[in-house]
Amino acid sequence: MSTLLPQLTAKDFASDQEIRWCPRCGDYSILAQMKKVLPELGLPKEQFCFVSGIGCSSRFPYYMDTYGFHSIHGRAPAVATGVKLSNPDLQVWVITGDGDALSIGGNHLMHAIRRNLDINIILFNNQIYGLTKGQYSPTSPLGAKTKSTPYGSLDNPLNPLSVAIGCEASFVARSVDVDTKHLADTLRRAANHKGTSFVEVYQDCNVFNSGAFYYASKKGEKEENIVYLEHGKPLIFGKEKDKGVRLNAHGRPEVVELSSGISEDDLLFHDEKAEDPSLAFLLAQMRHPLFPEPLGVLRNVSRPVYDEEVRKQVDHAKETLGEGDLEKLFNSGDTWVVE
Repeated sequence: MSTLLPQLTAKDFASDQEIRWCPRCGDYSILAQMKKVLPELGLPKEQFCFVSGIGCSSRFPYYMDTYGFHSIHGRAPAVATGVKLSNPDLQVWVITGDGDALSIGGNHLMHAIRRNLDINIILFNNQIYGLTKGQYSPTSPLGAKTKSTPYGSLDNPLNPLSVAIGCEASFVARSVDVDTKHLADTLRRAANHKGTSFVEVYQDCNVFNSGAFYYASKKGEKEENIVYLEHGKPLIFGKEKDKGVRLNAHGRPEVVELSSGISEDDLLFHDEKAEDPSLAFLLAQMRHPLFPEPLGVLRNVSRPVYDEEVRKQVDHAKETLGEGDLEKLFNSGDTWVVE
């Protein structure tokens, strides 16, 4: 009898639930690319688990015909940690938004990343709280006028990629919801990374923050505003591929014209494998409109994986001490009776 897995398709990962996102929401595209990539990974459906927090994006597990948790606000990384530790064979995806992950969930996100658990975290960034109808979020730009900041936001926004790199993330990437091929490629690479992969997706909330990322998504505009990262290649962008980024005498990035006596060899070459996170952080700090914003994988390095290290400790303890006895443990050491 053949033991080969049946060839799955995107339709196999679609649940029977009615999708309740607003028409033309960017979430549809992310969902479609996820369902397209999963069959390519060669795993059965029962080996996937999607964990979400609260927000529009966090309805994602309902729409996947896999295991899933729609958990509590900001706690998806903590729930995912438990899922992965208790069942290491699962491929675990955390689906979260800028409000869910970076506000109430900031603490959980930070610790999941620094541990380098073998999970994938996809952060849908629309720079707004959409589910609660339009309040400013941790990534809303300075001066953003929303229902909760009618005179403009005074908060300096968080940069999700800088946060992840600051936590020593081993895989950090960015893509755009409507750039479907690039998004699928990025999700595929995240899935194949050993350790925590963190992917920020620019996602259009066409109801409460429409057009926030047009500069990075509209044909005719994005070519001048984004640079696609390729490992080992120089940073070149522009409609005519006539612009680049180099480091100046102070080690800071600057945009240059390739027609002004500057060659490709003078440009900054991308090294996603650099152990030192300085280059990745520098790239994350390049923001529109001063710089082209990087899309692709900023960092991809190997680090010890938390769940594997935990299992090694458990195996060692069993080898040296034998199988545990929970009842015996409860009644060991200093115990007392409350009367």
